[in-house]
Amino acid sequence: MRKFKNIILAGLLSFAVLVPGGMASADAVVEEEDTSFDRYIAFGADLSASDKQKVLDNFGITKADLDDYKTIEITNKEEHEYLGDYIDASLIGKRALSSVMIVKTEKGSGIDVSTENITYCTSGMYCNALVTAGMTDAQVTVTGPFEISGTSALVGAMKAYATMTGQEISESTMDTATNELVATAELADSLGDKEQAAELVAAVKQKVFSDGLTTPTDIRDAVTSSADALNMNISDEDVDKIVDMMEKVSREDIDVDAITEQAKEIYDKLKDEGIDFGDVDTSGLIETVGDFFANIFEAIADFFTGLFG
Repeated sequence: MRKFKNIILAGLLSFAVLVPGGMASADAVVEEEDTSFDRYIAFGADLSASDKQKVLDNFGITKADLDDYKTIEITNKEEHEYLGDYIDASLIGKRALSSVMIVKTEKGSGIDVSTENITYCTSGMYCNALVTAGMTDAQVTVTGPFEISGTSALVGAMKAYATMTGQEISESTMDTATNELVATAELADSLGDKEQAAELVAAVKQKVFSDGLTTPTDIRDAVTSSADALNMNISDEDVDKIVDMMEKVSREDIDVDAITEQAKEIYDKLKDEGIDFGDVDTSGLIETVGDFFANIFEAIADFFTGLFG
């Protein structure tokens, strides 16, 4: 089962943009006497009995354990309803098979996503889209009985989270999150790297919200500067798609405090690996990596030592 993990360089650059997702502590599950209110599963409605058993095996639970979970189903009709404007019908298919388990975690733990048998979406893509949909503090497991695209899981995750919180996710928000997932997947095809695509979208999103960007021109600048920082060469067409998508995202109410909590998780993790920003001397970086990256690294050091050092 794959976890969303950044390589060290991407992680360092992520600090400057507070990349959300994939870093919450796996043991942060809230322990309550009645777990039926903090454990949710959205099953693909077209799973056969044997397919459903494989999904349960991938979740690491049994049929008897389902008594501890609130379960719902996501239909192929719903897939086409929410994804049809962005994904070719052939990719969505005629059966809803991907399934998702959400376990509520303690406040400030962030979102942790893992996937198995999912070919279209990565953990980072799901994480970015779910943050846009308003999700905070949860362990999310996405799986299929065999290798499938995983398109229905996003809709299922949002429906399950709405059930968990008792707050309906608006059609506009679901549309925005879906658009983000698909645009990131298309960017991944262009870049040939799904993780890089997810990192870029997360970087742009944080910059958009931290700087309060709303105009196409400002968002475009955020896209190009973030791509340069991550050493990515993206086409004008890809930039246009990200700008269009981010204009929608900028209108959503995303919990920036939750992103900051997740940034601390990343900082603590790298300190455990021997990287201490308090001891970093950035004075010689200009000669080796140039002004732009030196300034980013210095900003990272100042930010984290100021908040958590």
